[in-house]
Amino acid sequence: MTLTPLQAHVICLLLFVVDLGARALRIRAYVRGVGGDLGFWRALELNAWGDAGAGLTPMRFGGEISRLAGLLQAGVAPRLCFLAIGFEVVVAYPVVFLFGGWLFWRYAPDWWRHVAPQLQRQLAGGWPWLVAVIGVTLLVWVAAWRWRRAALREPDRGLHRVRPVWRTLPWWPVAVGIPTSLVNVAGRTLMLPVLALTLPEHPPFGVLLVGSFVLLYSQLLLPTPAGAGAVDLAFLGGAAGDLGGGASLLLAWRFYSVGAGALLGVGLAVHRFGIRPLRDAVARAGRSRPA
Repeated sequence: MTLTPLQAHVICLLLFVVDLGARALRIRAYVRGVGGDLGFWRALELNAWGDAGAGLTPMRFGGEISRLAGLLQAGVAPRLCFLAIGFEVVVAYPVVFLFGGWLFWRYAPDWWRHVAPQLQRQLAGGWPWLVAVIGVTLLVWVAAWRWRRAALREPDRGLHRVRPVWRTLPWWPVAVGIPTSLVNVAGRTLMLPVLALTLPEHPPFGVLLVGSFVLLYSQLLLPTPAGAGAVDLAFLGGAAGDLGGGASLLLAWRFYSVGAGALLGVGLAVHRFGIRPLRDAVARAGRSRPA
């Protein structure tokens, strides 16, 4: 099966919009489930802010801070913000792990047969870069953890309250959260395979799915914003199979998986607050030091 570039871009745009809508429904359900109130459009806006924060910070740790700010700005009480985000994490991450586990169980042997020779050649010639990335990653993990503890001290205390309150949460937010989380992870994972179907010759669809999942979620561990550099080298090195060089495909995938959300989030923030407050906030964040 092959797609024209227009068909692929339309499908990816639809996946992006559906993902935005699903995540807006998800956080809105959890806020309402813990006793707060949040409109759909405000939920969509704060998630877009989260996309911008996640895409511009190492290991995406700025995403939750941006979403927390969005919830507070929408008038949700701080305690309810922490609870809603905590419940969302408790439900969403098992969905991600189960989806990834199913992908690896179903397609990992085929994926490894396709990617191993090319990746091994890349590692043989580029092992100093791999060592450097690992070293920088460890340093950034330490710095990011210290910064996170300073920036989210109160949210951390709030998230400890999730466990005892879990028993009082109505069943319906979880019923909303599971399918919307599945839409989120599946939709984002499908973007690269859809774009790759525009190539005259492309790897099997299962190989593309596993490679896409690995490239997406490795960004949670890498020291640069959205895994810039390491993810791109892995993409071009064949982590999703032989994509024929793939520079234009890489740019398109990066746009739909990171760039579009970041641009939307920044645009909505500028529309709500203006340029100067955002510039001042970035400057203050850059001058701040964790205690």
